[in-house]
Amino acid sequence: MKSYLIIFTLALVLFGFFFVEHHLDTPGRTAADRETLMSDGSGIAARIAAVGQIKTAQAQSSTTTQVASTTEAAVDGQKVYQSACIACHGAGVAGAPMVGNAATWTDRIAAGNDSLYANAINGLVGSSGVMPAKGGNPTLSDAEVKAAVDHMVSQSQ
Repeated sequence: MKSYLIIFTLALVLFGFFFVEHHLDTPGRTAADRETLMSDGSGIAARIAAVGQIKTAQAQSSTTTQVASTTEAAVDGQKVYQSACIACHGAGVAGAPMVGNAATWTDRIAAGNDSLYANAINGLVGSSGVMPAKGGNPTLSDAEVKAAVDHMVSQSQ
């Protein structure tokens, strides 16, 4: 019985030692763990990296800062359509005119681009269906919505 008590006590001490050692914050351990997480290829560093870049250029004696930004010309309407609009306009969901079906687009195109843009940006509830504002994606900019409308119109004429 005494040998079992000794073995149990040693096992308990050994378990306690490992438990305490594991939970102690040794100097530099936190920094080392963070460095391991950031460099193990898991992509954490890429996900938290800065999105934009600031470029500086010197023109004669003054320094100007140029910030990269999205312009209306740089917006790809096809990509916006593929990511946000195709769900409804690809299958005709909720009365959405299908892209490529010229008959359903004729009256809409005749109303003009300003009308199409306003309906796409602000939404529309009509007798033929429902168009949520910005296709249900409020993160889209007006320029992106307009580019998507232009793409759909060009594919449906």
